[in-house]
Amino acid sequence: MAKILNLAFLAFSSGESSGGLLDVNPGLIFWVVITFVLLLVLLKKIAWGPILNSLNERESFIKDSLEKAEKAQRDAEKLLEENKANLAKAESEAQKIIEQGREYSDKLKSQLLAEAKSTAQKMIAEASSEIERKNREAFNNLKEEVANIAVDAAEKIIRANLDKEKQTKLINDYLDNLNKN
Repeated sequence: MAKILNLAFLAFSSGESSGGLLDVNPGLIFWVVITFVLLLVLLKKIAWGPILNSLNERESFIKDSLEKAEKAQRDAEKLLEENKANLAKAESEAQKIIEQGREYSDKLKSQLLAEAKSTAQKMIAEASSEIERKNREAFNNLKEEVANIAVDAAEKIIRANLDKEKQTKLINDYLDNLNKN
């Protein structure tokens, strides 16, 4: 401050001015320094505070934004890991379901084949018993037919040979033979 006052004193004491561009004018220097100092004081009080506040706010906003971005990135990575785990779990469950479906279809196939074989065996057994019954029925029908033919033949023979005793014996023998068969 003492220097400024000395400069101001020099400026007032020398009253000469030559007017050249390179000439030193102490009065002009004094007023330029005073104006500059006043401007600095004025800027410090009026503009420097708001500018610093604005810069501090901007800095804190950027810090908050970076922190939020880092947190969002961590959350996204965590969600990505969870999604990967869930996807792996879902794939595992899908494989289990597919395997269970295959096992069920194999069991069902085996069961249906066993039922089909059982049904086929029943049908074959029923058909065999039906064939056997029909054969017995046909054999019985054949026996009756043979007996009828024999009776007809016997009747013709009897009419031709009216020997009653012989005929009776012949028929009785024939009937005995039929009963044995």
